[in-house]
Amino acid sequence: GAGPGAPDLITRRGAALLQTADCIIYAGSLVNPALLGLAGPDCAIYNSAEMTLEQVLAVMKENEAVHKTTVRLHTGDPCLYGAIREQMDALDAMGIAYDDTPGVSSFCGAAAALNGVSQTVIITRMEGRTPVPEGERLAALAAHGATMVIFLSIGLIGRVQDALLQGAYTAATPAAVVYKATWPEQKIVHCTVGTLAESTRAAGITKTALIVVGDFLAAQYDRSKLYDPAFTTEFRRGTDR
Repeated sequence: GAGPGAPDLITRRGAALLQTADCIIYAGSLVNPALLGLAGPDCAIYNSAEMTLEQVLAVMKENEAVHKTTVRLHTGDPCLYGAIREQMDALDAMGIAYDDTPGVSSFCGAAAALNGVSQTVIITRMEGRTPVPEGERLAALAAHGATMVIFLSIGLIGRVQDALLQGAYTAATPAAVVYKATWPEQKIVHCTVGTLAESTRAAGITKTALIVVGDFLAAQYDRSKLYDPAFTTEFRRGTDR
């Protein structure tokens, strides 16, 4: 996992792997190129945006045959929209060992930028050229009214707004669009569900952005019980005894 974008938000393990890799296959424009600066002078670097899965696997197999280490650099955390299961299954079939190194997801970077407090978070995407299971369509998930983080959907912003309004959200529900969370060019657009499409288009945001929706973006919240003087925990006695 490359992390959300800022080069110092990759894990120490991830950085060490980049520094010692013989080959790096990175996820196109989604990975901050500053991270590739960690690679050694003799490291072979491939952009997977220009490759198929079969081509990626062929490079891995070639390096494995001569006992070289390949790093497959996905954005954020690999398990979120990283298309890694198909790679793992193929590597298993070829008898090639691998390790999955987690990373900080971009939704964590967006949450840090927005300073929100949330109880329940739904992470999903809008169905587009690739479908989603019927019960996981955006309108169905919106019925919960929980905080929602929507990946890979900024190009479908009008459809996203319509789907959200079919659920528990209203036109006045707070929303935000976070463009390139944690990157130097990070941009945040605060709006409501009712103005989501209009505000996003006005800001000129067309890719590499998360859509975040929910009342957690509002100013009001309940104070944490954990640090409330009246609340008793395993480690201290509160005034509620």
